[in-house]
Amino acid sequence: MIRQSFIELEAVLAIVRRGSFRAAALELGMSTTALSNAIGKLERQLGVRLFNRTTRSVSLTDAGRSFVERVGPALGTIHEAMEAVRSQQETPSGTLRINAFATAAREIFSPLILEFLRRYPQVHIDLVTEGRLVDVVADGFDLGVRSADLVPSDMIALPLGPARRFSVVASPSYLKGKNRPRVPSDLLGHICLCIRLPNGAPYRWHFEKNGEPLQIDVQGPITLDEASLSRIAALEGVGIGFFMEHDVRDDLASGRLIQLLEDWTPPLNPLCLYYPSRRNPSAAFKAFIKLAREISVLTRRE
Repeated sequence: MIRQSFIELEAVLAIVRRGSFRAAALELGMSTTALSNAIGKLERQLGVRLFNRTTRSVSLTDAGRSFVERVGPALGTIHEAMEAVRSQQETPSGTLRINAFATAAREIFSPLILEFLRRYPQVHIDLVTEGRLVDVVADGFDLGVRSADLVPSDMIALPLGPARRFSVVASPSYLKGKNRPRVPSDLLGHICLCIRLPNGAPYRWHFEKNGEPLQIDVQGPITLDEASLSRIAALEGVGIGFFMEHDVRDDLASGRLIQLLEDWTPPLNPLCLYYPSRRNPSAAFKAFIKLAREISVLTRRE
């Protein structure tokens, strides 16, 4: 198989542009002898002369003209591709693929992802939310977002903000005339919004107090696997819901929902943005990590 280096192909095009070996050698920053040797090597590999040359002039042969007509556009396309990639090292552009749990994605969506898009409109974010744990490298993602305890040990992890927590909530209309649960087992006497895990299994509500974990199999008229639907049901007074606190923070602040069993929902591990160690990351990747660090610092100060 015949293989040529770019310099040999560039040499042919430079001679055509400049009309002489001497001028082409100056353009390429090489000696006339080195340029002549490169052309000679290419002609021997191809088994055909590309140039007719004398001490006073140089011109393409028919084979050389056909060669240039094909090689010229191809090299142009290659250079354009190289420039496009190089530009991504200077100006944030291209696509960043991110994998996250849905709850994690909701937490970082506005402060990080949407803010990043406002700052860098040439970047496209491809955000995939799913409940299963994935290998971000094998599945073609640039970054992952998970709780700190689920980040693989061989990844670089960047904490995002403070610790998180679960929140058990109900609407004032649901609680009217009822005894509020004081301990998790009291939930067995209440209507609850059941949760289905991504694998189809029912989710057992997790609690902890004084270092002692507890799980409760709640009962209720509906099972959901989407937090936004559970929130609607809770607001409508259907029953008691179990959420990440971030998902109902505004409802708690406004009084639309009331928090229950707060002393049984201690802080959880913080979210982490994680990624494999890499050389020569794109400008978009570096800009995203920089913004994530800024957001993390600001959140910890609040």
